[in-house]
Amino acid sequence: MSITIGDTIPDFKLTDQNGNKFDIKSVKGKKKLVIYFYPKNFTPGCTKEACSFRDSYEDFESLGATVIGISADSKKSHERFAKKYNLPFTLLSDETGKVKRKFGVKNDLFGLLPGRETYIVGQDGKVLYVFNSMNAARHIKKALEVLKESN
Repeated sequence: MSITIGDTIPDFKLTDQNGNKFDIKSVKGKKKLVIYFYPKNFTPGCTKEACSFRDSYEDFESLGATVIGISADSKKSHERFAKKYNLPFTLLSDETGKVKRKFGVKNDLFGLLPGRETYIVGQDGKVLYVFNSMNAARHIKKALEVLKESN
């Protein structure tokens, strides 16, 4: 079952790139969220997507949104990825895929690649928009559009 527009995002806890436990309850219901699931650190598309979120980070902050990236990569991989590309936002390690399944993120390319899906969440914790595309650059543009419309 996939999370859709109007649904409240599920609660979850994961480890971030710094080894800290991150509880979604610390931001859910307090800030707007852009939660993006991506296949793998250091791949061309995922690097482009992360760097695009980085380059637009101030725009997201000015709209009151927190950006969170989630993949199955390890904490150490996230740490290296964030450091190499100067990523100012939280990266969470979902090595078991539990959170990905809670959101209902499907694999792409005939089930061969982990999905690339972005959830824009209102301050009330409800999903405003879900965007699924293997074209990484489109996620940032669409997220900013939805956040601007929601203000």
